[in-house]
Amino acid sequence: MCGIVGIVGSTPVNQSIYDALTVLQHRGQDAAGIVTIDEDNFKQRKANGMVKDVFESKHMQRLKGNIGIGHVRYPTAGSSSAAEAQPFYVNSPWGLALAHNGNLTNAHHLRESLLKSRRHINTTSDSEVLLNIFAAELDMVENDNLTPDDIFSAISNVHKSVKGAYAVVSLIIGNGLVAFRDPHGIRPLVLGSRKTEEGDVEYIVASESVGLDTIGFEVIRDVEPGEAIYITEDRQLFSKQCAENTRLTPCIFEYVYLARPDSTLSGISVYEARLEMGRKLGAKIKRDWADVDIDVVIPIPETSNDIALEISLEMGLPYRQGFVKNRYIGRTFIMPGQTQRRNAVRRKLNPITAEFKDKAVLLVDDSIVRGTTSEQIIEMVRDAGAKKVYLASAAPQVCHPNVYGIDMPTANELIAYNRSVEQISDCIGTDALIFQDLQDLKDALSKQNPNTDDFECSVFDGIYVTGDVNQDYFDYLATLRSEDAKKIQEQKEEIASLELHNEA
Repeated sequence: MCGIVGIVGSTPVNQSIYDALTVLQHRGQDAAGIVTIDEDNFKQRKANGMVKDVFESKHMQRLKGNIGIGHVRYPTAGSSSAAEAQPFYVNSPWGLALAHNGNLTNAHHLRESLLKSRRHINTTSDSEVLLNIFAAELDMVENDNLTPDDIFSAISNVHKSVKGAYAVVSLIIGNGLVAFRDPHGIRPLVLGSRKTEEGDVEYIVASESVGLDTIGFEVIRDVEPGEAIYITEDRQLFSKQCAENTRLTPCIFEYVYLARPDSTLSGISVYEARLEMGRKLGAKIKRDWADVDIDVVIPIPETSNDIALEISLEMGLPYRQGFVKNRYIGRTFIMPGQTQRRNAVRRKLNPITAEFKDKAVLLVDDSIVRGTTSEQIIEMVRDAGAKKVYLASAAPQVCHPNVYGIDMPTANELIAYNRSVEQISDCIGTDALIFQDLQDLKDALSKQNPNTDDFECSVFDGIYVTGDVNQDYFDYLATLRSEDAKKIQEQKEEIASLELHNEA
């Protein structure tokens, strides 16, 4: 999961891209980057860190140009070093920059074929692989001047060779901005426009609608699965369906946790979807836990706040905010590493003792993935004096790895893998545990838009919509993660050695 944005304007776009990345910061806290085009040259700034820390005034002043793209990174497979920050660029053909949200499931095969064709890959990122695949296709164009059909033909060939989830924004020097989405529409991508005071029309593509409306753009529509958008430097817009056998199956976890509640994706309001999740889960608790005495409903902030409120209304129970959240700690789920996630939980949340002491508490969370966060929170609640601790999850059990851009690649890390609900409850220390039914979750989303009635639910049901995911791929991912862990440990040992040397 990352955040991407691309803007073609009539005036400099650096500030608008910065502002859009700021409201997409929830999609990635590891690194940020912006590339613009000015006088047929790329202007770039990218580094590890949050948007507000990566871009200083001196960097913004250098990011000149009326066209640009931006990215916030959340690492999945591969390294999280500064070299992996996006956008990436290559000088040929024309000069091409690219930012990507998602994960390619055949990246290792593509990398091998690129190396055989003498294209150099400088990082472990699948986004750089995707950039080079796109560049190789554009290299086949015989015309000196690219036409929209040339670009769409190149993207059609990209779709034929690339597998997995990908939402892409790209810049081509001397031409314009290109955006495209995988044939299943797994990762989101939204198209919008705004009219300037001078009457010029400017265009934007971004991961979520919130990236548009907070900076004055209006949503036109979602980019369709397999569709490509091409916007020239003088703001002419072209679009074409570039893939065969397309079917919209957006990632269901976007609505559960990843997206902001003020976003609308595939015609579904994330906020309204979460309210409906709460209503359905509340009805299930009333049905299945009729004999359980609950004094109060308390959300584990913040994604589950609206869900918990609807549960309390459905059940006729008091709703309370029982935790104070430190807003200067990032989202623990998307921190790069289990140790960082674990250490951040107690710094992030602090219980209000009066809301827990001597009460039977129903905690509500959006989902339970690794279980470590839930275990720590339940321990905090018991320390605060709760006599009973129940936990309800707005999502079903996460039993399977995610391979489409969310950091759930190893089944053994998942608390629900090969465990019953009772065993999960024992592991995390609850008195009772209940999960949302998958069909209820789907119905909560499609209620708003019946035309979006199928979703990518692999973490819950093990069905991978791209059809190319098997045990060999999981073994490859496990090896990749093991190699990454080894590299990180070697880097830590090297740093420690240098520190000892300096002290000596």
